[in-house]
Amino acid sequence: MDGPPPKGGKDEDLPGAKVHTWPYLLRIELLAAMAVMAFLGVWSIMIDAPLEQMADPSRTPNPSKAPWYFLGLQEMLVYFDPWIAGVMLPTLIILGLCAIPYLDPNPTGSGYYCFRQRRLAIGVFLFGFVGLWLPLIVVGTFFRGPGWGWFWPWEPWDAAAVTDHATRNWPELFGISHPTGATGFGLATLAVYFGAGLALAYSRRARAAAIHRRLGAVRVGLLTFLALCMAGLPIKIALRLLLDVKYVFASTWLNI
Repeated sequence: MDGPPPKGGKDEDLPGAKVHTWPYLLRIELLAAMAVMAFLGVWSIMIDAPLEQMADPSRTPNPSKAPWYFLGLQEMLVYFDPWIAGVMLPTLIILGLCAIPYLDPNPTGSGYYCFRQRRLAIGVFLFGFVGLWLPLIVVGTFFRGPGWGWFWPWEPWDAAAVTDHATRNWPELFGISHPTGATGFGLATLAVYFGAGLALAYSRRARAAAIHRRLGAVRVGLLTFLALCMAGLPIKIALRLLLDVKYVFASTWLNI
């Protein structure tokens, strides 16, 4: 394993020396795994999880929640159409994660972990996983009740308390209600969003000359597109929660 040499050794103190994976890396990973297992064990003992009655195929439970690792997708169904939340966004997530090593071909940091040398790849992954995916799972697990309504952890689940909020599309905020005009306005909004993001990325060529030189124009464009798609998720959630916006672009064949 390449990396910063540990203190107290002889040959290991030489610059660029290699150290053994055991005990310098695996010991830390083992301690971290034991700490996580201890936390999960204590948590599972403290939370009551009784067995319910046998499943009845004629009765759908309310709320009907997916397994915890799919709750992020189920939560996205609140803000997007099923085709977007269940097909397109997961595909972009998988392809984006697969593309990170190719979009950021940084030769440093191979074989050891160093945020300073792989800020782009690690930063994008942490933002997508910790900043977006985990909060959606937490919301779906602890804050969603009957009818997929919002319930605080200290509130009892009351299906009668769930009310439907009136929503509107993005063009209606500007007084555009005609279907053709609303479709064109929504399409123009998306074009401005992605166009401005790409223009901003390429306009910073002088300030980020090293990145543009290392990645090239095509990789910068793909990376910017994926970043804009990723940033669109919290933007759409904010529009729904703050302005009750259901769709930015609505048509007979696609709703975003």
